Amino acid sequence: MAVVEESTGREAVIQRLRDVGLRVTGPRLEVLQVLAAGGHMDVESITATARERLGTLTSQAVYEMLRHFLETGLAAKFDRPGLPAVFEISGPPHQHALCVRCGRVENVEAEVPEPAGDTLDAWRMNAGAEVVFKGICPDCAHASRD
Repeated sequence: MAVVEESTGREAVIQRLRDVGLRVTGPRLEVLQVLAAGGHMDVESITATARERLGTLTSQAVYEMLRHFLETGLAAKFDRPGLPAVFEISGPPHQHALCVRCGRVENVEAEVPEPAGDTLDAWRMNAGAEVVFKGICPDCAHASRD
């Protein structure tokens, strides 16, 4: 059964690349599959994970692929203050929770509030909004109790 799921996942990733006009290559396919597996990963983690399967892959090549994935909407980037940015596969709109100790990022389903009153009347809001919930993740909270 896992083979069927892997094949289906692989075919979906191939189709996503084709849908945005990117040529399907082994490295692109592998990096996008790493992102599609879930989570928020920095470039070094993406490179290491994809390299395990490909044998060779440079961080520079991953940066270039991620740039193309961002430009075509296949991936999204989340900037963490003081830490490397993390990337995820694009999906439905969502917000993020950020651990202020370890930098862990999790997706959160939450409504984005509208600006209060007429404080931004002169603004043309067309770039969306982002809410980041900041706190301590369960792992860090548990570690501080030990």
